Amino acid sequence: MELTILASGSKGNCAYLAGESGALLIDAGLSARELLRRLHAAGCDAARIQAILVTHEHTDHIRGVNALARRLDVPVYATGGTLEELCFRSRAQVLDAKRCICGQQFRVGDLLVEPFATSHDAREPCGYCISDGDVRVGCCTDTGIVTSGIMDHLSSCDAVILESNHCPDMLKRGPYPEFLKRRISSQRGHLSNAAAAICLQELADAVRHVVLAHVSEVNNTPERVLAQARGGLGLFTHVQVSVAAQHPDLSGSGAVRIRM
Repeated sequence: MELTILASGSKGNCAYLAGESGALLIDAGLSARELLRRLHAAGCDAARIQAILVTHEHTDHIRGVNALARRLDVPVYATGGTLEELCFRSRAQVLDAKRCICGQQFRVGDLLVEPFATSHDAREPCGYCISDGDVRVGCCTDTGIVTSGIMDHLSSCDAVILESNHCPDMLKRGPYPEFLKRRISSQRGHLSNAAAAICLQELADAVRHVVLAHVSEVNNTPERVLAQARGGLGLFTHVQVSVAAQHPDLSGSGAVRIRM
């Protein structure tokens, strides 16, 4: 499989995951036009996309979902709660909506997908584990805590996209209003660097690739993210660690692209 991060952060999120016979998008939080531009810039074949998986209904994850699904003529998979909110927020019915249930696997082409529950202030948020039979990739962003259920899913993954949203000290001293600081740091908010590092410590003997995602441009820095993640991984230097960006240079060395 090959994983390419097209966007990651509070202004839009999208990842392209390709298997032997097709590909998936995880979220589509930019406009359809911009996502198609980024797919082309990254050398990803939009014609191979067989479905869009949606983690939850916040705008930075769904902005381009409906338009892109229509453009590509592909189904949209999400939990029942997310689909209801998606239709309400976009004021349009998703043409080919597929309801998925956390813990129940389904197939898209040659890829086996299993959604799992996350902890976020959305209607019915989830992450996804995706496997081609040889390699397993887990996506866990927008969660305030890493539950035992999340760990059960991620612990069997070869590669993980894991949120490392904020540095608690920067968040505390930063410009956000207090209600927003409380939301971000809550158990239904976003994962801190320290919490991500603890998670990586538990995953270190199994995972080979880690992409640290949804990094705040206000309350974090890539340097802090990497330092804390490396501290969590300790002596497990075989793990390849990347930090996903909001505006990656998709045609250059700034792109996060992992071949497994």
